[in-house]
Amino acid sequence: VLQKGLKENFADAQVSVVDCPDLTQEPFNFPAKGICGKPRIADVGGVPYLIPVVQKEKVYDLNTVAKDIELPGAFILGAGAASSKILGVNAELIPIVQTKSEKKPAVNGSYIAQINPADKGCLLEKYSSKYTDCEFGLLANLYASEGQPGKVIEVKANGRTGELNFVSCLRQILEKHYGEKPVGMGGTFIIQKGKAKIHIMPPEFSACPLNTDEDVNNWLKFFEMKAPLICQPVIVSRDP
Repeated sequence: VLQKGLKENFADAQVSVVDCPDLTQEPFNFPAKGICGKPRIADVGGVPYLIPVVQKEKVYDLNTVAKDIELPGAFILGAGAASSKILGVNAELIPIVQTKSEKKPAVNGSYIAQINPADKGCLLEKYSSKYTDCEFGLLANLYASEGQPGKVIEVKANGRTGELNFVSCLRQILEKHYGEKPVGMGGTFIIQKGKAKIHIMPPEFSACPLNTDEDVNNWLKFFEMKAPLICQPVIVSRDP
């Protein structure tokens, strides 16, 4: 399904089932070896907590999420917003967390991306260099598993020819093929060459209500980022 669909948006695409590479090694350096074992997707909060005006009290904890999806100790990857209560500002959270279990404390390998107050550029920092919690705010798209080795879907694509970015393309392929049935995917991929246009939320929440997609895009700060980039997509083909 993916191979056929990707050919419409990329010059070259190959999809196969392979053994998951050891994610504790370079370039990932994740706290778990793989993304297999009782896979789950959790969508927590959402954009409605950000628009038209922010609801700062919406704060969550990844350890609690792991329990709620009946997988305490889960290895969680994804994308979300950092807790402004912890940071004091608004920022992007790149969650990479082996959540706590009865036997072990949590290992937080997450990153935060924010607007650098010094030069208004992008500042990427390791979360654990400043904070010890596993909180996030407002929203997160999370892929959880036991963090085990196993079989994964390897997707290679290059030479983008169409309008859709890689992740949107995957999601629309699934939606087109599976229709009413929601199908989810999560994991990690690397942009090995080229550049990507990526947004970071400003440190201050918008004082003016954000009522349209255009308002949101004008509020966000966009950057052209150079490869290599490690990405953590979580997609669901349609709202179940």
